[in-house]
Amino acid sequence: MTFQSSLQWASQGWRGPLFAALLAMVAGLPGVFAMPPLDRDESRFAQATAQMLETGDFVVIRYQDEPRFKKPVGIHWLQAASVSAVSAVEDREIWAYRLPSLLGAMLAAAACAWGAAAFFGAPGGLIAGALLGSSLLLSTEAFIAKTDAVLCGSVVLALAALGRIYGAARGGPPAGWRTRLLFWLGLSLALLVKGPVGLMVALLTIIALVVWERRADWLGGLGLTWGPILLVGLVGPWAWAVTVATDGAFWSTALMSDLAPKLAGGHETHGAPPGYHLLGLSLLAFPMTLLIPAGLIAAWTRRHEPGVRFALCWLIPTWIVFELAPTKLVHYTLPVYGALAWLAAAALQAPLGRIARWTGAGLGALAGLILAGLCFALLSNFGAAADVTAAAAAGGLLAAAGLLGAFMLVNRAPRGAIVTAMALTVLGHGALSAGLAPGLAPLWSSARVARILESERLLPRQGMAPSPVAVAGYAEPSLVFALGTPTKLGAPADAAQAIATFRPAVVEAASEADFRQALDDRGLRVRMVRQVTGLNYSNGRPVVLRIYVNDAPRPQAPAAPEAPP
Repeated sequence: MTFQSSLQWASQGWRGPLFAALLAMVAGLPGVFAMPPLDRDESRFAQATAQMLETGDFVVIRYQDEPRFKKPVGIHWLQAASVSAVSAVEDREIWAYRLPSLLGAMLAAAACAWGAAAFFGAPGGLIAGALLGSSLLLSTEAFIAKTDAVLCGSVVLALAALGRIYGAARGGPPAGWRTRLLFWLGLSLALLVKGPVGLMVALLTIIALVVWERRADWLGGLGLTWGPILLVGLVGPWAWAVTVATDGAFWSTALMSDLAPKLAGGHETHGAPPGYHLLGLSLLAFPMTLLIPAGLIAAWTRRHEPGVRFALCWLIPTWIVFELAPTKLVHYTLPVYGALAWLAAAALQAPLGRIARWTGAGLGALAGLILAGLCFALLSNFGAAADVTAAAAAGGLLAAAGLLGAFMLVNRAPRGAIVTAMALTVLGHGALSAGLAPGLAPLWSSARVARILESERLLPRQGMAPSPVAVAGYAEPSLVFALGTPTKLGAPADAAQAIATFRPAVVEAASEADFRQALDDRGLRVRMVRQVTGLNYSNGRPVVLRIYVNDAPRPQAPAAPEAPP
């Protein structure tokens, strides 16, 4: 069986989206189970979900005692369902909170394949879905328990359905009521997960198409009579409930304290000039990088074709918005990576020119070498001798993905180049996320503290030590998630109070002097159980965490008096 016949068989009917989803699953799955809880967003999301399950309040989102009025509730509901199905909230198993993200990445790849097939044929659809599913940004978001992979899945589903509706009016395959339903379901899920982002992408795409063509006849196929009602019916009940429960505070905080600052300036030190997303594209979209120049050339030369035109209207307006927005994070543009994958798949339908091949080969080889260099930089700065094998595997596979892909692309084997690069990238990403990264002990201070407390029988949920653990000078959400909701994040005096009541205390070195003074004031003596030295990668500062317990014997509870005869 030839490569072409194998691709034709694998892409037919439901098999194309299924194989794209399976590739996305293989790319993200190693990190789901291997990576410790990440700071800060992942652990905040997971902790808020844990509190939903603990309290039974599935409307108001909270992180410890503070309301968390930044994002809608959708991701928390999905995580709560996942934890309830495969784990238990008291177990604090982060992988259970990550499964919705993995499913979101799989949905994105499958929907990308399904939508592209309507314009570029079933093989082109499978290639587009596989390119998106294997891209480093999506396969990384697939093992992080936050909104972005699920948002990508919901947006790509909505845009794939929108594309099929548009294509049906331009001579493509018919789009029935199921396609319209998927469009509105995708938009509804996007709204529940991350507010207006998905709606913005869809509206910008529609506006760009209408302006380009000066025709809006195809919009009648969107189901505008019942679609908005369905959307309101799905999103409205929670919106009403959270408005009542918070007296409108959710909306004022989400809009004025979260969204508005991002539009006004570099919110939370995440500002960057225009061009930021473009600069990182070669690394984040890898191994799609090999075909980006060819995709851009195809975008220009074939811009009058419906599928290419739709992809451009999906890509360009949203990309410009994110480049102009003052606040920038690398994952913001992920919902339009599907459009890049469509253009790359379109480019493979014809022989690639010399410029496309050599430029793509250069970008791909450079990206692979940079990624390999990052693996060895991680090893050099945070690794030990035991991590050399994992670093060599991850770095070698990612470098090979770029170099072999570039070699085959230059030698006029573009499909073989991209299949080889995808396979090596998925293996390299797995070696990085499941082999190298979890072994870099200095990066995982919270997980190490939790393991020490567990080995010493000091975790309150083990039933041996009083609750809560007090923490002074270190407030990362990963430690709260690991130790439990009651964890007391406070001052050195709070840590001393914990010692006085025979609770464990975790003290960062910068707070040590004040902690010792508070102990002296109370006449307390402590025993240091162990010390953890690492790096707080959220702020780039070294951290030294010391675990203390009271050195005096713990008083025994008085025995209950015997009942009279």
